[in-house]
Amino acid sequence: MSTSTAISAARTAALVGDFDRTPAYAGLADALRLLIGDGRIGFGTRLPSERELTEALGVSRTTVTRAYATLRDTGYAEARQGSGTFTRVPGGRARAHDRALLPRAGDHEAIDLNCAAASAPPGVAAAYAEAASDLPAYFGGHGYFPAGLPELQAAIAATYEARGLPTTPEQVMVTPGALSAAAIVAQAYTGPGDRVLVESPVYPNATLAIRHSGARLTGVPVDPDGWDLGSVAAALRQTSPRLAYLIPDFQNPTGHLMTEAQREEYAALLRRAGTVAVVDEAHQALALDGQEMPRPFAAFAPETITLGSASKTYWGGLRLGWIRAPEGRMDQLTTARVGLDLGAPVMEQLVLARLLARGEEVVDAHRERLREQRDRLAAGVREQLPDWRFHLPGGGLALWLQLPGPLGTALTDEAERRGVIIAPGPVFAAEGGLDQFVRVPWTRPPHVMEEAVARLAEAWSAVRDRQGTTPRGSARVMVA
Repeated sequence: MSTSTAISAARTAALVGDFDRTPAYAGLADALRLLIGDGRIGFGTRLPSERELTEALGVSRTTVTRAYATLRDTGYAEARQGSGTFTRVPGGRARAHDRALLPRAGDHEAIDLNCAAASAPPGVAAAYAEAASDLPAYFGGHGYFPAGLPELQAAIAATYEARGLPTTPEQVMVTPGALSAAAIVAQAYTGPGDRVLVESPVYPNATLAIRHSGARLTGVPVDPDGWDLGSVAAALRQTSPRLAYLIPDFQNPTGHLMTEAQREEYAALLRRAGTVAVVDEAHQALALDGQEMPRPFAAFAPETITLGSASKTYWGGLRLGWIRAPEGRMDQLTTARVGLDLGAPVMEQLVLARLLARGEEVVDAHRERLREQRDRLAAGVREQLPDWRFHLPGGGLALWLQLPGPLGTALTDEAERRGVIIAPGPVFAAEGGLDQFVRVPWTRPPHVMEEAVARLAEAWSAVRDRQGTTPRGSARVMVA
């Protein structure tokens, strides 16, 4: 991608918003650092001239001059003689890339859409700063909270109450992410040879966590148009699974949202089979079209164990999730949990408690940028790849794209050669297949999404021209 893009003064002013003005130059510099750090102002972008930004913000020239100087001093900008001020990040472009996820030469220049996780929205950095002032109060204790900080347990319980599901803090266990929560539940409820019903396509790391307990998986299809409850009923009759792992809220990767009628029918099927639902709500808060969300699955099936996550709603770096258990089940989960870990970091729990106390403020800003990115991705696919089919999700983080033929793995290989990394359908298959699909998250800024679609269109053209060759397949690690 080009590194000589520019951002207008009007757009910059709109993005920084009502920044802290005590003093104004520091508040402006902080606002710009956040925008550059989370990618809303891209790497290598030319910032407006000091004069232009002064006029757009209605501040003094000295304010902008000192803010730009602060950006340069902290590594978030550089001055190029005769050209202006350009954004950068401390350590260079490669600073934010994890070698486990992007381990190959040249990957730091790639558009990474393998991971369906966004950068931190505005408000997360402030929550960290505020939480740091609370941390010393905990230094006098041992720091272990196997069920979670009481104030965070109460805050999470309140979110379920607000959604119409009565919940006490004692029903909540805080974990180091939703994946850890899934592993704890599998350890508590299953053993070698037990059956677990899973959707297909499905989030692959969750099934891996379940398999570690020795359980055997039975896949049931989630079609391009939604859940096949007839297949669910048949699988329940034939296998009598202990658990059923499902994602009713913007299912990963299809993006489908289960209706209340479907939840009621699914719950009745599980009840007759004696199967406990394990419901992953990682994407539940990411309704992007202002729609009213269905009641939690646990409102229809009281024995449901619900998994939550801060990673998609706020930021993956928080590494926090939780379990909401039915009354009387926490002792069983705690026994399983202490064999895996002893709790989540106190600092991050304080941060999440701060974020939850702010209600929808941070999440609304997050949804707004995700909605813009989703719409830009969908428009690009419709224009440049009209023979690809997809359902436009009302929320979540990704498009599940159906190709005209079983060429998903070949497309992934070719796209990688052109500098865009995506996940092929077989990665999400519980029992094989799905090579007619690819998953493309809308987790990068709009201009990056446009560039990604352009590269995918080039890759698709090349793949169609040489159908019949054998792709090498992806060996990349997936985390979300």
